[in-house]
Amino acid sequence: MRKALSLAAILAVATAGSLGVRAYAASDAVAVGAAAPNFTLPSQEDKPVSLTDYKGKWVVLYFYPKDQTTGCTIEAHNFQRDQPKYDALKAVVLGVSLDTVEGHKAWCSKDTFSFKLLADPDHKVVDAYGVPVSAHGDMKFAARQTYLISPTGKIVKFWPKVDPSAHSEEVLAAIEAAKK
Repeated sequence: MRKALSLAAILAVATAGSLGVRAYAASDAVAVGAAAPNFTLPSQEDKPVSLTDYKGKWVVLYFYPKDQTTGCTIEAHNFQRDQPKYDALKAVVLGVSLDTVEGHKAWCSKDTFSFKLLADPDHKVVDAYGVPVSAHGDMKFAARQTYLISPTGKIVKFWPKVDPSAHSEEVLAAIEAAKK
């Protein structure tokens, strides 16, 4: 009986600890209604891109794990496919990952993306927005999350979990709804 209680206590602490980690990661996310943290990162053209460059426009700031991987490619192709719809809504799409400028350049060249992919290998912007980072060996990956930023620089919507195949449509619908 005592062993069972000890095991139960250990499991309760372990579960609480893991729940605490999840709650901590979620609480790090920039809250809806808050001002979006400004940033400057290099794009695939190795030119600096700042959030303030897009004042007066809707900004879709999407974080993704890794260039040229299956889910990330599906998500990026859908954003590219819908680019005319974003243009009509006065919205820009900015993708951020921990990949390098060179990696972004190769992927954009191969897949002909016209929107900006921003390199954040030091995860300054990933950290500023509270995006969880996971590691597999020496490689690190940002979680797939998206922020919708209003033309005035406020966070109006946050997607903590994203289905890459349907996400672009969700974002477009959110911009339409927020404009009303």
